[in-house]
Amino acid sequence: MENSALLSQGGIWFLVIYLASLILIGFAGKFASKEDTLKDFYLGGNGFGVGVLFLTMYATQYSGNSLIGFAGSAYRNGWFFLVGVTFMIAIVAGYLLYAPKLYPISKKHGFITIGDYINFRYNSQTLTYIVVGISIFALSNYMLTNLKAIGYIMEYVTGGGVGFAEGIIFMAIIMVIYETLGGMRSVAWTDAIQGVLLLVGVIIIFSVVMINYGSLNDNTALFLQNKPELFNMPTLTNQITWASVLILIFFGISVYPQAIQRIYSAKNETTLRRSLSLMVIMPLLTTLPLIIIAIIGSAHFPDLDKAGSEQIILLMLNKLTHIEGMSIVITIFVAAAIAAIMSTVDSAMLAIASLFTQDIYHKQNPHATQKRLTYIGKIFSWFIMAFMVVLAINLPSTIWWLIQIKLEILVQIAPAIMLGLHYKELSHKSILYGLFAGLTFTLIFLLSSLPSKPFGLHAGVIGLFINFLVLYFHNKIAINKN
Repeated sequence: MENSALLSQGGIWFLVIYLASLILIGFAGKFASKEDTLKDFYLGGNGFGVGVLFLTMYATQYSGNSLIGFAGSAYRNGWFFLVGVTFMIAIVAGYLLYAPKLYPISKKHGFITIGDYINFRYNSQTLTYIVVGISIFALSNYMLTNLKAIGYIMEYVTGGGVGFAEGIIFMAIIMVIYETLGGMRSVAWTDAIQGVLLLVGVIIIFSVVMINYGSLNDNTALFLQNKPELFNMPTLTNQITWASVLILIFFGISVYPQAIQRIYSAKNETTLRRSLSLMVIMPLLTTLPLIIIAIIGSAHFPDLDKAGSEQIILLMLNKLTHIEGMSIVITIFVAAAIAAIMSTVDSAMLAIASLFTQDIYHKQNPHATQKRLTYIGKIFSWFIMAFMVVLAINLPSTIWWLIQIKLEILVQIAPAIMLGLHYKELSHKSILYGLFAGLTFTLIFLLSSLPSKPFGLHAGVIGLFINFLVLYFHNKIAINKN
């Protein structure tokens, strides 16, 4: 798909200067550090207020998956993908199920990672290692999808002036620099700026699309001409599959380790509750406009392949560059979109480094000083980023498929977190057996020639159901024996 540069030369320089300024925020985070400890580096000293906490959660949640993956799926599936708004609300519902109970425990016992909670709750190093391993796998996948997204965007907005691989490498270097300089403080402060830019950018671009392309109703004739299949009623299988996705998102994204670290980072319980309350309305201001734009785009740009559909929003913007003054608006939006993706990648990288340092390296080196541990975490950040960059450049796949794969694995740790907080009698053996059963079923279907969606349900969802059943009956039998 050929295209001219979406950004003018001035717009590209603006983007470069903006990205360079993020490194200054990294230095600011470094100078604001109070002590050279894992708690200070990875949690920002547990002192984030409502503004920063809300914006860092928002910027981390809405990223390349929203702009690229969700938009691509909305293009391919039509109006029925408006259920994507429900998906994003489900994430906040998942937080509310466990966050209010987890926060005070984390504050009392000084948790840094999800592994800290698992080890505290179940007193099982084996279970802790398994949960940490699954978390690192999911986070690595999260980094991968968003690095690919940022590569697509950089290549498109520069008209190929910056290639896919070069865009990923350039952005990765910036992220790893400011993250290793200031840790969670730098990440959260950049998130705050990026979150504001993303929200304003989405609102502006939605308004521009409505004015220049028309509303859903205005495009009815084009839909009937170019995409008549979008008016077909969803089949029962479609409905079952979307319900399956909803379950994946509720139990998967809400237990992401970087989200849990932000829960730990709240200044107090009131701050956490207010931030989560604000998150509830954000799907209506972010996800909904993006999905509507993509659906309208399907009428104007029909017959795109999967890779093309994931660039639909950028395609639409490229056709508006002739409008006077639009170059400034588009520059701001592109900067916001790229920044939002970066906020997701840096958060995942920070979480991976903390999991490796606190739950693996520290366990093997219990006498290591906090300064040494922080240094190891920073070195590991560079290593994991380099590894993910290589994979992002060379691994072909659509964004949405990658999202589903990681969620089908990640949901299997949800019972250990959510049920563990509500049921004191739940044993680590019950969680282990349930986790093993759920993972085994899921991996058999994902890695073999068997259908990945038996009965229209994702294998990971059926695996989660088996997970719940096994741990329930095992725990019930154990209680009856005692």
